[in-house]
Amino acid sequence: MADIPLFFHPHVTKGVENLQLPEDTARHIGQVLRMQSGEAIELTDGKGQKVSAVLDDVSKKRSSIHVVDMMHIASPSPALYLAVAFTKAAARNEWLLEKATELGVRSIIPLITARSVRERIRPERWNAILVSAMLQSKQCWLPVLQAPTQLDSLLGKTATQKLIAHCMDDDPERRPITEALKIGDDATILIGPEGDFTPAELTLAKASGAIPVSLGTNRLRTETAALSVITHYYLTNYAV
Repeated sequence: MADIPLFFHPHVTKGVENLQLPEDTARHIGQVLRMQSGEAIELTDGKGQKVSAVLDDVSKKRSSIHVVDMMHIASPSPALYLAVAFTKAAARNEWLLEKATELGVRSIIPLITARSVRERIRPERWNAILVSAMLQSKQCWLPVLQAPTQLDSLLGKTATQKLIAHCMDDDPERRPITEALKIGDDATILIGPEGDFTPAELTLAKASGAIPVSLGTNRLRTETAALSVITHYYLTNYAV
């Protein structure tokens, strides 16, 4: 059976019977996939709604569909919130956004720390990357891209299990991430900048209840460290 393509539509709501697709989606359907009227597609709004539909009309710039079925996909639980001090390397940041989405991160929080570089956050472009990765991985929940947040502010608001990955070898409380993760619990994982968190920031994080963790003996780039913790979390909670 052929794989039914999944597309994003922000206005999928209960009770809708017909929809006009956005121009970029219509162009992809008609010019790239060369689909025809009568073929099946699926839509999601990135908030759990999933629609099975059939193409009514297909042209180079316009396509319309009629809804066959609609269901709500429950949000995956437990949830991972990734707080990361992004680097100046735009390509590396965008790679991380893509991979984090594929692995099911619930929220991505650009973290501001003492040693952070001031990478310009481009919400429109970054959200487009998240949407593309969500569709590629056949998910119906889009990660929430938060506004850049100061470390102390984040620590004060976060009520989930908190882990802080750092490279300070003289920290006696640091544990392997495989020991620190609690199966079945939501978690916020903090990844510092290339220069690491400062000792004062680590002390602040510990005071808020964050558990310091190690990711192994190798020194990892920021995006590699982030992907490592996401993968550990995913395999710990979702491996089948």
